[in-house]
Amino acid sequence: MKQLSKNQAIAIGKGGEWKDWTEEEIVKFQLYQKRLCMPFDVFHKAVTNVLGRPVWIHEFGGSGWYALQGEYEGKRPAPTFEEIAAMIPEEKRMILRI
Repeated sequence: MKQLSKNQAIAIGKGGEWKDWTEEEIVKFQLYQKRLCMPFDVFHKAVTNVLGRPVWIHEFGGSGWYALQGEYEGKRPAPTFEEIAAMIPEEKRMILRI
């Protein structure tokens, strides 16, 4: 997919055309763009609903981005909780199990 320029991404965001898109259309478009073209919370909710699982914010960074693409394309399974937690650097990780 061709990457949008900064000005193109801003124009889509301000134009609000994404408001008429289904969640599937949002994911199919935004998951492959480097620049955010809509409010993050709209994109995050769409990914969560389309993938059918909670998607943690840190999954959108680094290699997690490519993992989300692979999961969306059906090329890889959803990550386990341990795999999601391992994406957080160990020195910043604090997990409480109650």
